Amino acid sequence: MNADPLENAFNDCLLMNTIRTARILTRRYDNRIRSFGVTVVQFSVLMTIRKHPGEAINTLAGRIAMDRSTLTRNIDVMVRKGLVRKVSSGKGNARICRLTPVGESLLDELIPQWFAARQELKQRLGDGNPEEFLRMLRVMGNG
Repeated sequence: MNADPLENAFNDCLLMNTIRTARILTRRYDNRIRSFGVTVVQFSVLMTIRKHPGEAINTLAGRIAMDRSTLTRNIDVMVRKGLVRKVSSGKGNARICRLTPVGESLLDELIPQWFAARQELKQRLGDGNPEEFLRMLRVMGNG
């Protein structure tokens, strides 16, 4: 047992463990959908655009807790891939995004992969009560 209080505090840090876990989970999802030519971040952007059509990029960024410039970079990549198109919202410089037919079709292919990865992770938690884990994540994410 390590008696170093700083190392113990670091090993038990909620933030450090959350970051590490997020990286591992992101890698697992990315590996599952890599062959489709998108990342899990891009998948989350596509899903958010589908769920909230007509919202400005700033609003979408808030929905997925991503800064506007990072979201814009991801959207620009998806525009080049023909998955998304940006259009004027009619209000100043605000832009909204729409999925193209290619983006809609790709998202339809990705969703079963996402469900499968989600199920694998729930099984990995075993008796760890995935619903309680998810509830705690939501509490922390809304704080």
